[in-house]
Amino acid sequence: MRKTAALAISLLAAAVLVTGCGDEKKDAGPAEASKASPSTAASGEAKGSSSGAKGAPHQVVFEVGGTGTAQVMWNGNSNHFEQVTLPWTKTESMQLEGAELKVGVTVSVVPGSVKGADGMLKPAPCTIKVDGKQVADNQDGKSTKPCEYKLRD
Repeated sequence: MRKTAALAISLLAAAVLVTGCGDEKKDAGPAEASKASPSTAASGEAKGSSSGAKGAPHQVVFEVGGTGTAQVMWNGNSNHFEQVTLPWTKTESMQLEGAELKVGVTVSVVPGSVKGADGMLKPAPCTIKVDGKQVADNQDGKSTKPCEYKLRD
């Protein structure tokens, strides 16, 4: 009985502590969030623009070959997943900034399956080109790995 009561009290105390601990900036509305401590407001603003530095713009071209339709997932400026008609090409302009200049950004394309010459499903062929130079491929669909490349300045 003592163990049950002690456990119940411990759980109740933990629940009170958890619900009482909130992020005052998150819980507050826009007006209250701006009244948060100066260090909190400054760190929130600094997070988005680390140094303001920007790298050179890059043209990234994602390609998936084959015929018919396939699901394709690609990651450039943001993540995308959709059913496309093959062959398929998507071009994005990307410019690294802030911390991305130091660590880079991974761009990738994951092709869906297409029917091979033997009638079996296989990954569709994919390539990635950066500024006109091919930087990744899946060996015409022979590799099951996606096409990916670490974009750096």
